[in-house]
Amino acid sequence: MDRQTILRYIASEADRPMKMKELARALRIDDGSYGRFRRTVKDLIDSGELVYLKRNRIGVAEKLNVAVGIMSITRSGAGFLIREGITPDIIISQTGVGTAFDGDKVMVRLGGKIGDRDAGVVIRVLERATRNIVGVFRKGKALAHVVPDNPRIHRDLYIHPDNSLDARDGEKVVAQLLAWDDPYLNPEGKIVERLGFPGQPGVDMLTVMRAFNLPDEFPRQVLDEAEQAAARLAETDLSERIDLTRECIYTIDPADAKDHDDAVSVEKIPGGYRLGVHIADVSHFVIEGTSLDSEAYRRGNSVYLPGMVVPMLPHVLSSDICSLKPNRKRLAHSASIEFDSKGKMLRWTLFDAVIKSRAKLTYEEVQDYFKSGIRSEGIDKTSENLDIARELAQLLSARRFAEGSLDFDLPEAKIIMNEKGEVIELGHRVRLESHRLVEEFMLAANRAVALELFRAARPALYRVHDKPDMEKLEAFSLMMSRLGHKFPVSPNMKPIQFARFLEGIKDAPEADFINELMLRSMQKAVYQRENIGHFGLAFSHYAHFTSPIRRYPDLVIHRLLKKHRSGEFTAAYAKRIVPHIDHAGQHCSETERNAEAAERQAIRVKQVQYMANHLGEEYDGVISGVTTYGFFVRLGNLGAEGLVRLSAIDDDYYLYDEKNYRVIGRRQKRTFRLGDAIRVGILKVDQTRAEIDLYIPAPPKPAKQKPAIAEKGKKLSRRELRENKRKTKRR
Repeated sequence: MDRQTILRYIASEADRPMKMKELARALRIDDGSYGRFRRTVKDLIDSGELVYLKRNRIGVAEKLNVAVGIMSITRSGAGFLIREGITPDIIISQTGVGTAFDGDKVMVRLGGKIGDRDAGVVIRVLERATRNIVGVFRKGKALAHVVPDNPRIHRDLYIHPDNSLDARDGEKVVAQLLAWDDPYLNPEGKIVERLGFPGQPGVDMLTVMRAFNLPDEFPRQVLDEAEQAAARLAETDLSERIDLTRECIYTIDPADAKDHDDAVSVEKIPGGYRLGVHIADVSHFVIEGTSLDSEAYRRGNSVYLPGMVVPMLPHVLSSDICSLKPNRKRLAHSASIEFDSKGKMLRWTLFDAVIKSRAKLTYEEVQDYFKSGIRSEGIDKTSENLDIARELAQLLSARRFAEGSLDFDLPEAKIIMNEKGEVIELGHRVRLESHRLVEEFMLAANRAVALELFRAARPALYRVHDKPDMEKLEAFSLMMSRLGHKFPVSPNMKPIQFARFLEGIKDAPEADFINELMLRSMQKAVYQRENIGHFGLAFSHYAHFTSPIRRYPDLVIHRLLKKHRSGEFTAAYAKRIVPHIDHAGQHCSETERNAEAAERQAIRVKQVQYMANHLGEEYDGVISGVTTYGFFVRLGNLGAEGLVRLSAIDDDYYLYDEKNYRVIGRRQKRTFRLGDAIRVGILKVDQTRAEIDLYIPAPPKPAKQKPAIAEKGKKLSRRELRENKRKTKRR
């Protein structure tokens, strides 16, 4: 008996909740099938689609005024129930959160309203987001406890002495949740790992890795398989590949890059251009079904933290055999794409190749050549090709933006550290023309690959970006009107409408801030088999192909392309691969979100470390968020964000005006609004929770001045006095 049949019966035919055996009889389940039926029903209960009621009766969640979703808890302790594909979210008050942690899958009983929004109470935790919690160990006289680093976890974990792992007071630890059934008591846990003390080298990034469940070491079997895979390069029959070793092919990457997974070449042809995008042929070395492949799938992607990388593949592959190093023969999966003289894509071919990169160029190196004609050794080898590449990239960029592709161009945080891992400077990465050149070529290749698989009616793993949700768009439009900008919204808006708006405000002082707000109002790009296009890029077809060293979805695409070209994409293969594509899409979307969150947190940790050495200093910033308890300020070029608490502003009582995204003084009507420029100082930092508290400097007092005194005049002579009298009489 399948899940849908059971759900359909209870939802439409059962006139009341039923016990397990009663339900089995109604569905005519025989004794031999009862065990499997019972397990299916329990799975439905665990997933929240069915609900256990009093006296062991079972009902459908949607008919019983309950909802299932993911719990999102705010710093204040209240939260929201987020349901997939359903808006708005359900508000959960601080007292209604129960024993749920942020990220848990929960069941909520609906009832009442908070403001004009539906509210509910958590009645059951269906699945913990994680049982491991990172925090600071504090030793008490009888019991110890762990103070979680995550400000969204509002309960300390009590630790029995037998479960302390001999941790010392103040040490960073990983605690495993043992039990928490009573919201009136604190949860219990046990220490499973001691990370070291704050300030010790590497402890900060190790803490982030544990908080986001990032793996560190590869299993021994995976390393052994990677070594064996690397040895296959020497055994590969290169005669079956197109030889491009004499072509002018080169890589352009950051100066500190170790994994070079893409190289390019460009040439002029009659009536247009031919672009070559050559991608490391990872699928030749990472074979489906091996332990190496399973580990790459589990990781989903590489994660880039300040000063370190958590790689998807072992070093021998990612930084050596697969990496497109200069002057070395390397296996590539190549796309040769032809464009007309206006940058319109005409045709493409995809093939296995062997290449030899002529130069390892950096973005800065190429930019210096574009801007000032400065020629390095690598530029000397590639300059003629680079000039043509620049022409083509400019054509592709202009065409893409004319068709509505969005370019948020948000500042990216830059952390500069010394050899000890200490932060010595904060700033933003400058986006160069050389960055845009590589981006355009990668976008073109990704688009061609997606079109190839789609036109051949092959199942594929697309990179999709759905159109924005109307409710979020209306909120963004209202926000813009409060900031003095018009952004009318309507159903079925096109990307070009967003692009024109961004073009219109690009010179506004708050342009970066508005770009970020618009990005927040957009849907999240994900991986899935169903192609719905990419709204942000204004592409009807798009997939990820160009980074298989660091993204598993790209590896999936490489394998699908090889099956497609070889004629092995049979009906049987398609049937087998479809579930794998679906699972990979969901899994890799989740690992990507987790990686992005870990990268943001790691940057925040380093920013807070830097600001700890600058207490009392003042900076210019922009108000980036307003809440009931204060407002957040993004600190100019530093990129760090801190909080001005309303309780710290002592010149008035401030009220939160949610509709106008501001706080306003009760007496003096002083206002702090979203997007306002503001001067703030660093009040204090909490390095454990990576938080910065800010203050508003008092305006300078006018210098005290002495009362004005008439200047003492000089003594006049008798003759001068007589002369003055005569002048007075004449008047």
